[in-house]
Amino acid sequence: MNKISAAITAVGAYVPEYVLTNKILETMVDTNDEWITSRTGIKERRILKDEGKGTSYLAIQAAKDLMSKKNLDPLEIDMVIVATATPDMPVASTAVYTASQIGATNAFAYDLTAACSSFLYGMSTASSYIESGRYKKVLLIGADKMSSIIDYTDRATCIIFGDGAGAVLFEPNEEGYGLQDELLRSDGIGREFLKIDAGGSILPPSHETVDNKQHYVFQDGRTVFKFAVSNMADVSEKIMNRNHLTGDDVDFLIAHQANKRIIDATAKRMELDEDKVLINIHRYGNTTSATLPLLMSDYENQLKKGDNIVFAAFGGGFTWGSIYLTWAYDS
Repeated sequence: MNKISAAITAVGAYVPEYVLTNKILETMVDTNDEWITSRTGIKERRILKDEGKGTSYLAIQAAKDLMSKKNLDPLEIDMVIVATATPDMPVASTAVYTASQIGATNAFAYDLTAACSSFLYGMSTASSYIESGRYKKVLLIGADKMSSIIDYTDRATCIIFGDGAGAVLFEPNEEGYGLQDELLRSDGIGREFLKIDAGGSILPPSHETVDNKQHYVFQDGRTVFKFAVSNMADVSEKIMNRNHLTGDDVDFLIAHQANKRIIDATAKRMELDEDKVLINIHRYGNTTSATLPLLMSDYENQLKKGDNIVFAAFGGGFTWGSIYLTWAYDS
């Protein structure tokens, strides 16, 4: 029997209808289109404005898109992971609710949280379950309603983030396709540079924390940028070297869409041609856990069986890493 590897066999996605453009942001906060575009590469982002709908709504729609395209019976799904930084609520798992709502009643489910690296870490987790031989179909969803934790009077953060979700199905593969290698890292030094102060066990919610706007994302942009540029590029280069890959061998870079300059720096270190670097940050902004699967969905028609793909991400905490995967199917 050939060795079992964990391959992506289907993708799905969902973004809300409402488009928040840079021009609209100009009316909300002291900024302008040229400033945002030149520093981030972002032109617009999607926002889930419907009252009473949270991250699970995004995740459910992405899962339904995947199941429809794959003609997948939800009863066949063994496991559902929702990678997210914005769960519907504390304690009750967003993944459990998502699984129930899509009819995956034979699956067990849980959330995975590692800021913007959540989906990348989820790829490692889902693959390990498949490679164990105990599970055949693992649904990994990256979903975030970032608008729920953004202060739209703070121009340092409100220009960056958007809402969205993407999903992939991992299944066993005996042809050698799928996840080949991973290099995942974390460092608690980043705890103070990208965070939400209140709402956790250290500083529970109070009238004071609400008045002080401590339930919104805070980011020390310069520090995060510096760490992201060096670390995301470093692990991407290392995973290539470890697997004896050159820029010519890599077909695509699928990198976390946080900032165009960070992506460009990673691609430069990897010595990749521009046409191998998949980009959609201009359309969605930073959707946190959803950026990687949204890229796979947007570019699925360009991905071919056997393609060598390097994934890379960097998130708060700090968390970061790179994964080398070979694509397992032709669209």
